[in-house]
Amino acid sequence: MKLYCDPISTTSRPVLLFIAEHELPVEIVHVDLMAGGHLEPDYLALNPNGIVPFLVDGDFKLGESAAILKYLARKAGSGAYPTDLQGRARVDEAISWFSTQFHAYFCLMVCYPNIGVPHGAPPELTQALMAYGADHAPRWLKVLDQHMLAGRDYLCGSEITLADYLGVSYVLLGELAAYDFAPYPNIQAWLARMQARPHFAPVFERFFGLVAYLRGQQAAA
Repeated sequence: MKLYCDPISTTSRPVLLFIAEHELPVEIVHVDLMAGGHLEPDYLALNPNGIVPFLVDGDFKLGESAAILKYLARKAGSGAYPTDLQGRARVDEAISWFSTQFHAYFCLMVCYPNIGVPHGAPPELTQALMAYGADHAPRWLKVLDQHMLAGRDYLCGSEITLADYLGVSYVLLGELAAYDFAPYPNIQAWLARMQARPHFAPVFERFFGLVAYLRGQQAAA
């Protein structure tokens, strides 16, 4: 198997962390997003969407991080994707929630504008997005803190699931905006728990390097 990815991307990190923790025999192929590697003709011929991650398993090809996580978990027989109907549905619910509600209000509006996304947007649009996100993201952070993580070590119970692999990458985008999670103690405890996992630091190394670089640039401005 091969995984085409870039650890700087939010969507690649969950899959890389899962692969590392499960010691899966997957060849990692670096697609350098900063250099436009995802737009190279050879990569577009493989994956017309031109995004990462992208999994190739023999003749089978699969995009989208949530789908890749589920495929790998089933293939590995991982308990991170439960086999019982309701347990699996609960994980699917959390994955969908992060990919829709949380991603829209927190990632797209609060975090990404700090790295110039959407690219080429007028400054007034960027400011409006950030202002709207600042007003509305706390609603979803409260749901995460006071309901999804209340009394739990992980999102769906006492054990890590695919929802945690995906969700932590989304929440940590707050580092791009130096977001203050102090009002959300359950989120803070969960983040600390995830970051203490043995394979977390090497998988997230490039992301935190980007954060440090951006903060240095802001301080120098």
